[in-house]
Amino acid sequence: MVRIRFDRRFDRQGKGLSSRAVALLALALPVFLAGCIGSGSMTPPRRVASAPAQAAPQPAYGQPVEEAMPGQAPAPVYAGAPSGMNIGTGNVRVALILPFSSPGQGAIVAQSMRNAAELALGDFQGSDITLLVKDDRGTPDGAREATQQAVAEGAELILGPVFAGSVQGAGQVARQAGRPMIAFSTDASVAGPGIYLLSFLVQEEVDRIVSYAARQGHRSIAALIPETTYGTVVEARFRETAARSGLRVVAIERYPAGQPQGAVQRIANVIGGGAPQADSLLIPDNTDGLNAVARALQTVGYDPQRVRPLGTGVWNEARVFALPQLQGGWFAAPDSRGFEAFAGRYRARFNTDPTRLATLSYDAVTLAAALTRTQGSRRFAEDVLTNPAGFAGADGVFRFKADGMNNRALAVQEVRNGGAVAVNAAPRALTASAY
Repeated sequence: MVRIRFDRRFDRQGKGLSSRAVALLALALPVFLAGCIGSGSMTPPRRVASAPAQAAPQPAYGQPVEEAMPGQAPAPVYAGAPSGMNIGTGNVRVALILPFSSPGQGAIVAQSMRNAAELALGDFQGSDITLLVKDDRGTPDGAREATQQAVAEGAELILGPVFAGSVQGAGQVARQAGRPMIAFSTDASVAGPGIYLLSFLVQEEVDRIVSYAARQGHRSIAALIPETTYGTVVEARFRETAARSGLRVVAIERYPAGQPQGAVQRIANVIGGGAPQADSLLIPDNTDGLNAVARALQTVGYDPQRVRPLGTGVWNEARVFALPQLQGGWFAAPDSRGFEAFAGRYRARFNTDPTRLATLSYDAVTLAAALTRTQGSRRFAEDVLTNPAGFAGADGVFRFKADGMNNRALAVQEVRNGGAVAVNAAPRALTASAY
């Protein structure tokens, strides 16, 4: 992958570009132009002075939003422009569809993603984009209506929605209108040709961590998996990746969320005692679930130095790093430095912390602006969006696949002394087999 050099102050049209916008633009150029192509838990926003001091539950990185935010309490109100206010004044119209009036906490995510979109256009100076910001109310019907409005107003590309059902509703309208969609759901079942998921997909994390363990010499593996939607997706991918990586699956046990004691007892002889049968243990649970798992593991003599714990991006949280039973454990997630840099700029602009999903909106808007500048009338064509070289975003390199799924460059981090240390960096480019 060859990076194209741009002056960091001006592009060839004399319009200003930030260094971050330049990085994504350089990777957005397709081959026919000069032959070159260039995860922690969801942190609640800090309230501004006028906002209510009410705690807001947030889904962990990578966790399905619907699963993590089932409550129906009204969402707190945050500072920011009304959801229907357009952003930008360019000639190319792009819709941004988010659940601003969702009855659950999705409204918090929506406002944070809207702010990130505004930040993206501010960083990409001179953008020819106008964002048509629409509220889908967090429902499939609302998403259909919002998409119909956006298409009627000339939207060429749909960004969002967040919820899986809303993506399905919006996708029906988008397909009929021949408009591509870049959605933010983690539910792979809603992806398809023309409906691309930019979200953090657990399938990629499972691939990364299991294949990495195999390359480090691990030969047998067990799994403790919660009985959740997330866990079901993990199990299916785990079986595939373990077989492909040459790992022997010794045992898989499922357990009701928060109640792992029975499952741990059933595989005590596999992971505990003096001669464990497995040399690694996959535990794809979030912080609350891992607390219970850790207590249960302690009762069967589990030693993480003998059976290495493995996890997904939901591990990327400070409370997880403090658990003794996970010390030395490996998990896969994007390089955290990208999000930290983004969060710093976001705080400076909005006086609040972004949610973890905010970078998805930032990257989607920046990509739309970059392709508009470089690709002319073909800016959102399928072969442009699915360029195998991919694009560089706030969370690292990513690319869309023809089936609507994505590949991401993920790092492997190790839980160590109450923190996390990168032991295998995220690839800087995505090859046919990035790992």
